[in-house]
Amino acid sequence: MGSKKNFLSSNTPNMTRLDMYIPKNMALHDKQAIADLINQFGFGLLISPSLEATHLPLLYEAAEDGQEYLYGHMAKANGHWQQLDGQQVLVVFSGPHSYISPTWYASGPAVPTWNYAAVHCTGRVEILDASAAAKAIDKLIEKYEPSLSGNAAIMPAEYVDKLSQAIVGFRVIVDSIQAKEKLGQHRKREDQMGVYHALANSASAESRALAEYMLNRNLGTGQNKEA
Repeated sequence: MGSKKNFLSSNTPNMTRLDMYIPKNMALHDKQAIADLINQFGFGLLISPSLEATHLPLLYEAAEDGQEYLYGHMAKANGHWQQLDGQQVLVVFSGPHSYISPTWYASGPAVPTWNYAAVHCTGRVEILDASAAAKAIDKLIEKYEPSLSGNAAIMPAEYVDKLSQAIVGFRVIVDSIQAKEKLGQHRKREDQMGVYHALANSASAESRALAEYMLNRNLGTGQNKEA
């Protein structure tokens, strides 16, 4: 999903971008599956060359020509935005994740581990003008709570306009995406089934979310014929 480029800016000496560690059998290449993962778990971490980071929701979009974008905004009071325009950044999306107990496997020896799905995006930041920023925010609201769009009773125009003066909109022009699914898919069928059932019946919402993701992706549940 795009060519690899240096993450850190040219004015950062003796440092280069390191790719995410992804064993071949855990690499996710399917573009739609990656887009779905970002859209479902859209609360990302934006990291700039200075190693400053901001947690924020981001909206993924792919243009007709295939170019991918991440749209977001942050408070003007957050000085991070002042160093972003034109800079290469790393954006991290964390999907579902959970502790995995070795007691869930059908046989040993085994040790504890952590299973998860994640996406790393790199790209160049472009600060948006007020009009483009407003459109991006409207799309974000439409995604998470469509009924709020145009609801003047809850969000009067004057109030929205006032708050809009206190934020800065931007987009990341994505040039590289790497995605990983560490779901225990390399283990034998009986081990996969043990882990999946433990997660699916866990009291932890995070563990159940990982089980649901595994089921939807048909990975690590023991149901895949390749297991």
